[in-house]
Amino acid sequence: MTEAIQNFFLETVGEELCVFFCSMIPIIECRGAVPLGAIFGLPWWQTALFAMAGNLLPVPFILLFIRAILKWMRGSRVKFFNKIAGWLDRKIEKHKGTIEKYSYWGIMIFVGLPIPGTGAWTGTLIASVLGLESKKSFLAACGGVLMATAIMTVVSYGVAAIV
Repeated sequence: MTEAIQNFFLETVGEELCVFFCSMIPIIECRGAVPLGAIFGLPWWQTALFAMAGNLLPVPFILLFIRAILKWMRGSRVKFFNKIAGWLDRKIEKHKGTIEKYSYWGIMIFVGLPIPGTGAWTGTLIASVLGLESKKSFLAACGGVLMATAIMTVVSYGVAAIV
């Protein structure tokens, strides 16, 4: 079943768009999309461009709408939404001090560290909820995505070259 889904997706959108869409998924982002491009055998520069583009696409929407969405989720009668909003609030509170201390540089470094729990989704969510300026937050996220993509490209294609 999994193989059928994989084949359908690859045949329908192709390897490049698989990398693009994979990098849009929260938590996976560039950390999963770049190794996927390496596995597909795509050129490193092509993988990096598709991964960065896909990873950055949700950022403006997060910056614009996340506060309203979280407010709605906190007030929702659906417990599932309340739990997600609570989890996000705890995540934000956990990293709030560091981000406030380093401001936009903190956002960039947080987004640029290719480890679980960091990335463009979480970084821009924190920036938005903390009320940081959207344009500067977007630029910081761009720098962080560039950093994360560069790290993952060197690691993924370096390993592919050795193997």
